[in-house]
Amino acid sequence: MFRPVLVISLMALPACATTAPAEPADPPTRELAGSCNADAARAMVGQRATQEVGQRIVAATRARALRWGPPNSAMTMDYSPDRVNVFYNSAMVIERVTCG
Repeated sequence: MFRPVLVISLMALPACATTAPAEPADPPTRELAGSCNADAARAMVGQRATQEVGQRIVAATRARALRWGPPNSAMTMDYSPDRVNVFYNSAMVIERVTCG
């Protein structure tokens, strides 16, 4: 009669055991693959906002995504380190390039 109680309590012990969290193999680096570098596209400020210029900006900044910022428009505030934002005015001239 005591044997089933003993078996049940021994089976419950492993469920209470804890382990230390595993250390990451490599610590994260500051610059991730695909992260944006807006300084590389500063020369594009003042040029017309065209598809070709957008492609050059993406290549120069190493971004994975391009977001155009038209004049007088609202944009979400979500941050994405691998996205380049290109803001232009009503004359379609690029005013600034940022990452995020």
